[in-house]
Amino acid sequence: MPETKAYSVDDLKRLRDLTGAGMMDCRKALEDSGGDVDRAVALLRERGIATAAKRSERETGNGVVEAYLHRTSEDYPPQVGAMVELNCESDFVAKGADFRALARELAIHIAGRAPRWVSRDQVPDQAVQEWREVHQIADGEVETFYRENVLLEQGFVRDPAVSVAELIAQTGAKVQENITVRRFSRFSIKEA
Repeated sequence: MPETKAYSVDDLKRLRDLTGAGMMDCRKALEDSGGDVDRAVALLRERGIATAAKRSERETGNGVVEAYLHRTSEDYPPQVGAMVELNCESDFVAKGADFRALARELAIHIAGRAPRWVSRDQVPDQAVQEWREVHQIADGEVETFYRENVLLEQGFVRDPAVSVAELIAQTGAKVQENITVRRFSRFSIKEA
């Protein structure tokens, strides 16, 4: 007697539309989740991040520079702006809608959240030490400093439950390439 599937063709199509993952990956995720589409999305995200980690050593020699200017109203000039250089492995992906959308979202995030460094390894020891002294904290509480100041560790401005690193990994899994933030710059009229 054949085994009945715990999901429908519509569930499979919906999961593919939500994630952009391959048909076989979607089927496996739906089977593993017992037909729960939300759980299948989470499984694909976890697996995608694991797959992206395998690609992290690949060279990223292509990409885009994206800029964002924040306006408070149509008749008032922008007061905050950001530029980000987002790199990937191929020009094909760099031209793609998913990659360009990610670059745009990162520029918006940088304008709104004002990170100071791309990754933890770029943070000078002196900056951490000064923060410790000002806030009078112990070594174990330094993680807060990193979450507030390091782009890849910040909660994404549109969904703080997802870190910027996870957002990048999700897009990397979708386009099947390594994606890296090379650098960024933020400008604000009101800040020194």
